Amino acid sequence: MPALTLRDILALDPVRGSEPELLAGEGALDRPVRWVHSSEVYEGANFLDGGELLLTNGFGLTDADEDTRRRYVRELTARGAAGLAVEVGRSLVRMPEEVVDEARRLGLPLLALHRVVPFVRITEAANRAIVARGLSGRAASMRPWGGDHTAALLADLADGQALNQPEVEARAALAGFHPGPGARLVGVSAHGARELGVVDRAARSLGGVAVLRAAFPGDVLALVAMPDDAVRGVTARRDVVRAVQEAFRTVAEAGTTVAVGHAVLAGGGWLRWSETLRAARTTLELALTVPSAEPGPTGGPVVTSSRALTLERELTRGGVDANRDRLARLVQHTLGPLLAWEAAHPSDLVRTLEIHLRHGCSPTRTAALLHIGRQSLYQRLERIESLLGLEIDDPDLLGELLAALCAHRIVRGVPATAGGGLRTVA
Repeated sequence: MPALTLRDILALDPVRGSEPELLAGEGALDRPVRWVHSSEVYEGANFLDGGELLLTNGFGLTDADEDTRRRYVRELTARGAAGLAVEVGRSLVRMPEEVVDEARRLGLPLLALHRVVPFVRITEAANRAIVARGLSGRAASMRPWGGDHTAALLADLADGQALNQPEVEARAALAGFHPGPGARLVGVSAHGARELGVVDRAARSLGGVAVLRAAFPGDVLALVAMPDDAVRGVTARRDVVRAVQEAFRTVAEAGTTVAVGHAVLAGGGWLRWSETLRAARTTLELALTVPSAEPGPTGGPVVTSSRALTLERELTRGGVDANRDRLARLVQHTLGPLLAWEAAHPSDLVRTLEIHLRHGCSPTRTAALLHIGRQSLYQRLERIESLLGLEIDDPDLLGELLAALCAHRIVRGVPATAGGGLRTVA
């Protein structure tokens, strides 16, 4: 399908509502428009890449001299602008004759907008139409999800494709996803979910928050948008991540593994959208591959978060195989005597140590999680300290011990492969 043209843009309702008058460039109305921008300064040509229609209220032209105005039109033409639309009647009483003359000489379409219509309405309508036309024109054979524009957007975000914010917002709007700038976005990646209903049920349990979701082979990927008032309603501490986790833990079926990314502001830009999706996807991969540090639920779904697997994500940055030797050295240096004892005397000392450290060295909590008595726990801890020759509640050792214990689970759980091992992108 051919790209959207300037003639098509002029037919859009918000543009027609501005009462446009074509003053120059009649022969170039069928040139394609790649994007629509607005700028209030006459140096706007500097950020154009070619094919854009530029909207301006003319403020930058009011006090400019004739040579500056002509140079402005020449610069727009040199940058390949598809056209220039100037609002007249407020900042600019009338279109300067030299601007019209230069546009006619160069063949640049020049529009006078005689009625005030917020530029955001024009850019939203135009860019949404541009994105829709572009997506429908892409060959389905090049995209395994065919005409599913939502899946295409989520895949681009999760893969960190080079995008821009107007494009992301326009593509999201096409899918009916309109997070306000104050909303918190949380990426979600689920494995074992048989349909998209798990995301919709979680959204309903959170109070009907907006979601952008799509199914991929074996997995579901989603962005959950919680508006600021919903965040306040969910928890006084505004722990959005925990609220999303609890929602999925309530509605997901047994055998499903769900990973939740961190919370980002919707108004923070598309890179933040990508960040939380990538974190969720990487966390899911780790949850499916690396043995858990703690006893998991029996008979229910597994729901975790990127912050719960922060150590795992950091230690595998760049892939397990790329870090395998380094991780193995860390494990042997820190835990060597303990691992040697456990190899010769079947026990649960390594797991006991990690659970104990992860729970603030609380004997009560550790014993409850391991389903053993406190006296048995004290005996295990004494054995561990004797083997390692250290006091495990020494705060200086906490980071090293936890990193080594986590590295041990990673190396033990992910076999070496010829294809690069675990893929990590967060």
